[in-house]
Amino acid sequence: MAPLLEARGLSRSFGHVRALNDASFDVDAGEVVALIGDNGAGKSTMVKALTGNLALDAGELWFQGQRVAITTPHQASAMGMEVVYQDLALAPHLNPVQNMFLGREIPRRGLLGVLGFMDEKRMRARAEAGFAELGGTVTAFASPVGSMSGGQQQQIAIVRAISWADKIVFLDEPTAALGVVQTKNVLDTIKRVRDKGIAVVFISHSMPHVLEVADRIQVLRLGTRVATMPAAGTTVEQLVGAMTGALDPQTIDRRDPAS
Repeated sequence: MAPLLEARGLSRSFGHVRALNDASFDVDAGEVVALIGDNGAGKSTMVKALTGNLALDAGELWFQGQRVAITTPHQASAMGMEVVYQDLALAPHLNPVQNMFLGREIPRRGLLGVLGFMDEKRMRARAEAGFAELGGTVTAFASPVGSMSGGQQQQIAIVRAISWADKIVFLDEPTAALGVVQTKNVLDTIKRVRDKGIAVVFISHSMPHVLEVADRIQVLRLGTRVATMPAAGTTVEQLVGAMTGALDPQTIDRRDPAS
């Protein structure tokens, strides 16, 4: 079966800097794939290329077995893909419901909708259902998100993404700068998203978090994918070795956990 999303031979340069160098990537439906690498390895560039935020110099993108050209974030969203960047892109003065539906508000039916009135009741019900389904800890739906904890803000951003994504959610360092309890909530949320059948691409510098939630791990180094391995049976030392070049990727590169 073809991967849900696959990149083949992606290349992108910024001046003399080769951010992606014949890089590949793939993710299947309903799995968590961790994308790891040292700073400057090309992780963020890869995500931007996969989601229409960055033009490519070379390479192919395949979605559900068909070759595609993803040239804008709007196109990626229409295909069922959403990104949660490290800065979350939340409006701190708006409440969770308003953030979830920012730019996608549901108008009231009839004349009131034509006049610009929003159906706040329907939007709040959908937001509450999304948090309940993922076991979210956000309950103050009328409070501005700027007054909430970092973990709650992460949950809002993730719930917003999966409310509009039915294929893939990309998460860029979702546990960065969070406490222990908040981090656990975010990692549990990732597992619940996977259990809904939505693929998750998880970018992280925390190897223990990667091993806890990922089904597979793909390693970028100097803009190239150098290793693919199942999380089961892989150690932190192997991941670090693949990232730094201290370990020959051929000794650990394997896709099937049973291999």
